[in-house]
Amino acid sequence: MELDREFPFELFVCRWLERNWPLAGVLEDDQTVLVGRQLGTQHRRWDTAVVVATRTALRQRARFGPDTLDADLLRVLQNAPAAFEWYRDVIPTPEFPWRYVREAVRRASERDLIETRHRSGRLEYRRRWTFPDWPDRIVVFENKPDLDASAADDLAGQLRHDVALGLADETWVCTRRTGDAVEPIVLESIPVEAGILTVDPAQAMGTVEWYPRQLEVLAPGQQIDHRSETTGGTVSAEQKRTTRLVLAERVYGRGWRSYIESMRPDCRHFTLREHATGYIPWCEAKGRCQTQRECAGSCAQFEPEPPQARMNEWPIDGGPGSWFSEVLKRRRRRRRPEK
Repeated sequence: MELDREFPFELFVCRWLERNWPLAGVLEDDQTVLVGRQLGTQHRRWDTAVVVATRTALRQRARFGPDTLDADLLRVLQNAPAAFEWYRDVIPTPEFPWRYVREAVRRASERDLIETRHRSGRLEYRRRWTFPDWPDRIVVFENKPDLDASAADDLAGQLRHDVALGLADETWVCTRRTGDAVEPIVLESIPVEAGILTVDPAQAMGTVEWYPRQLEVLAPGQQIDHRSETTGGTVSAEQKRTTRLVLAERVYGRGWRSYIESMRPDCRHFTLREHATGYIPWCEAKGRCQTQRECAGSCAQFEPEPPQARMNEWPIDGGPGSWFSEVLKRRRRRRRPEK
């Protein structure tokens, strides 16, 4: 089955979670969810992340534009004063040269996120709006359509890292449902703190096999190397708070439909194929869903759209590929309330 392959399976999981979160209970009246894929930190990367936030907070966040705000920009915005002040007086002393902070202030100004001025040779700035601490909850998923013993051992180590660090509120593993009386994933050495979700892409359904425990996101966490199982340093609660916001920002800016930005929708073989849970990319030349790595300019089967495709009933500045990109961008924007 096409959706049993890792990349389309991951897209299915993202879309299913977007439609069905939370897996227990209901969201509060003002809450909504954003879903992202293939993002993480220097030490850990997750297949899928779900961020829960209120629409009110998202409208406040929308004032700062649709693009991701990196750690340097967040440092500038979170410390922005109400009145003009020298940036060195309001931003905590960094562990790197001040010139990088100055550059971040300039980037923020270029994006109209703050107001700046020069006085007595000093760069001063002030906020335009107060930056909100907008994410309420962050939940991470590892997606494994087919889980053999070796993959399960590696996965267990990654989940133990998640539990010890406590960066996300919950950590889950998602795998393809087999239909057995007891799903094989339940019998693996998965930490009891991690949740287990099995999905059936053919039926567009999912089942919770094990509910996760709430992790200690407000307390210091512990780094654990998931390969060697060795213990690293302690991560402070403040570091975790900052990293959580950086992670949520990547979900906000990229979502999970951004895969098309690293593919070639302008190829005549590229199309979107509709599935029960939405669209998946499809290569007519390969006769299947292609991966992002396969769908590149270096692909031997790449053929640009013919000029007539860009003229006949399509906008003159783009053909079907532009339409595919715009459809996914519109769906991504729809998840983020406007300011």
